[in-house]
Amino acid sequence: MGKRIKRLKNIRLHREGTNTLLYAFLALSLLGFLLWYLVGNTIAFNIYLIIAIIVYCIMVNFFRCPIRYFNGETETVVVAPADGKVVVIEEVMEDKYFHDKRMMVSIFMSLFNVHANWFPIDGKVKFVHHQNGNFHKAWLPKASEENEHADVMLETDDGVEVLVRQIAGAVARRIVTYAKDGEDCYIDEHLGFIKFGSRVDVFLPVGTEVCVKMGQSTTGDQTIIARLK
Repeated sequence: MGKRIKRLKNIRLHREGTNTLLYAFLALSLLGFLLWYLVGNTIAFNIYLIIAIIVYCIMVNFFRCPIRYFNGETETVVVAPADGKVVVIEEVMEDKYFHDKRMMVSIFMSLFNVHANWFPIDGKVKFVHHQNGNFHKAWLPKASEENEHADVMLETDDGVEVLVRQIAGAVARRIVTYAKDGEDCYIDEHLGFIKFGSRVDVFLPVGTEVCVKMGQSTTGDQTIIARLK
């Protein structure tokens, strides 16, 4: 019981969800009141009430913001920037910044995952760039280039560059990036937040040891997805 209480204390709601949850509660309450007032059908109201509670609980779950700390040495370690599932592990040509081949690891976040994003490495933020675009389904290959996304270039103390790309999906319409140009960044700190289902790509140097497999579930700030040389 003690461990259960401790885990609950380490979970809070993300500030990005404050207004959304408030407006959703008011809207669902108003719809329920109108249904009761206009229809007056107890069965219909009870069905609506069950559906409304389920929908609201899903939204509360989505905006969870667990407090996490990586347990171990962070040098050369690349942790998962998000909760979700590994949907891509492949060598790709990155022509926008590196102009050479990179190892890309992509994590897809469903509506049921925590959507806070963490810095995957310790180092410094070189730059942050936001790109407008489409809203294809996030798991499609073209989503990485064509969808609206935010690129965050990080550099380790050894000079190794790692690109993190927050990608909007068919449902996700708002990418929030807390990273700022020139700031130091550390594992355990939030890089940003993506509202509703979407994806995060991590571009690593070719030859990096990848520590995850396709379809593997990841926990942001906890799962080691790679080790830099």
